[in-house]
Amino acid sequence: MSSSKSKILVALVLLTHFNLMASDVDSESLLTLQKSITKAQENDPWLTGNQYQQDSVKSLSIAAGTYADPKVSLSIASLPTDTFNMSQEGMTQFKIGVAQMFPRGDSLALKQKQLELNSEQYPYQRQNRKAKIAVTVGQLWLDTYRVQNSIRLIQADRALFEQLTDVVAASYASTLGKTRQQDVIRAQLELTMLDNRLNQLQEQKNRYEGLLSQWLTSKNFNAEQSINLHSMNVGEVLPEVMLLKESIIISDVWLTPDKLVKHFTAHPNIMAIDKKIGASTKGIELAKQNYEPQWAVNASYANRDDDPMGNNRADLFSVGVTFDLPLFTDNRQDQQVSAAISQTESVKTERLIALRQFLGVYSSAKGRLKKLIDRQSLYRTKLLPQIQDQAEASLTAYTNDDGDFAEVVRARIAQLNAKIENLAIETEIQKVQLTLNYLFINQADQMLNFTKMANSNNNALGEK
Repeated sequence: MSSSKSKILVALVLLTHFNLMASDVDSESLLTLQKSITKAQENDPWLTGNQYQQDSVKSLSIAAGTYADPKVSLSIASLPTDTFNMSQEGMTQFKIGVAQMFPRGDSLALKQKQLELNSEQYPYQRQNRKAKIAVTVGQLWLDTYRVQNSIRLIQADRALFEQLTDVVAASYASTLGKTRQQDVIRAQLELTMLDNRLNQLQEQKNRYEGLLSQWLTSKNFNAEQSINLHSMNVGEVLPEVMLLKESIIISDVWLTPDKLVKHFTAHPNIMAIDKKIGASTKGIELAKQNYEPQWAVNASYANRDDDPMGNNRADLFSVGVTFDLPLFTDNRQDQQVSAAISQTESVKTERLIALRQFLGVYSSAKGRLKKLIDRQSLYRTKLLPQIQDQAEASLTAYTNDDGDFAEVVRARIAQLNAKIENLAIETEIQKVQLTLNYLFINQADQMLNFTKMANSNNNALGEK
C-alpha cells in the first residue's frame, strides 16, 4: 500500500464516520424524564404515610370537639356493719349518681380548630415532596442521560479508531508507505484510552441506575409495576426544562431579597409552615383558657328501704356544681402560655430559615445558569466550529503530505472531548433549571414543564 493511498483511506474512514451515530430505539422502551418523575411520585411510600398522618389528625380534631363522657357512680351509703340490713338504719341508701365535666372556656373549639389547621399542612407537604422528587429524580435521569450518550459518543469513536488502527497497521506492514511505527502505537494507545474511559463511564452508569432504582421500584416491590433500569434506554433526545420565572432568572438585574421573597411565599413548603404557625398560634389561645375555671355538674338519686315497722322512707335527690379556682397561676398557667408563645416563635424561625435557604439556592443557581449559558453559547458559536475546522485542516494537511498522523488523531480526540463537554454543559443547564423551578412552584405539577430539544449529539459540532 503506497503512502498516498493509505492517507486517502484514512481520510475516507474519518469522513464516512460522520452521521453514523443514529440508532433506532423502541419508543416503548424509552425511559423519558417525565415518565421517570411520574413513576417515582407514584411509587413514593412517604406520600402514602403522609396521607395517613393527615387522616389521623382529622379524626383527632373531631374527637377534640366533643365533651368528655359523663361519669356514672353506684354506691351503698351508711350500711350498718352489724347486720348489713338495708332497712335497719334510716341513713342507709342505695345511690346512683351522674357527673358531667365541662371544658374550660372555649378550649374544645380552640383545640378542634388547632388540629384542623394542623391537618391542613399535610397536602402542602405532599406537594413539596413531589416537587423535591421531581428535582432529585430529574437530576439523576439527566446524569444518566449524560453518561449513556457519552458512552455512545466514545463507542462511535472507538469503532473509528479500530478502523484507523487496522489501516495504519496495514500500511506500516507493507513497508511501501511512509507510515511510522509511532503512528501504529499512537492509534493503539488512543484505542486503549477510549476503553478506559468507557469503563469509567460504565461505572457511573451503574451508579446512577442504582440511585434511580430506589425511586422507580414499586411500593410493594411488584416486578410488573417496577421499571427494569438495566434494560431501559433514556434515548438521545434531551428534554428542555422550561423556566417558570424566565424573565426574572435570565435578567441581568438581581432582585433585592425583600422583592425576591415575595415570589416564594406561595411555595408548598412555605405554605405548610404557615399552616403550622397558624396551628401553633391557636395553641397560645388554648393555653390562655387555663385561666378559666373548669365546671362540673353532678346529680344523684338515693333509694331507701322501708323502716323495720314497715313505714315508707322518702328517697333522696342531690344536685351540685363544682369548679376550680385558678388562683396560683405563676408556676402553671403563666408558664403554659409562655411555652405556647415560645413554640410559635420557634415555628416562625423555621419559615425564616426556609426562605433564607431559598434565597441562597436561587443566588447560586442563577449565577451558575448564566455562566453555563455563556459556555454553551461559546461552544456552539466558536469552540465547536473551530475544532471542526481544525480537524478538517489537519486531515487535509495529512492527505497532502503536509501533516502527520499524530495531529489527525489529536484533532479527532479534541472533537470527541468537545462533544462530551458540550453534552455535559447542556445537561447541567437542565439540572440547574429544575432546581430554579422548584423555588417558584405553587404546585408540584409545574415541575413537569418540558419540551424536546434537538439531538445535541448529532448537532454538537455542526456536522454537515
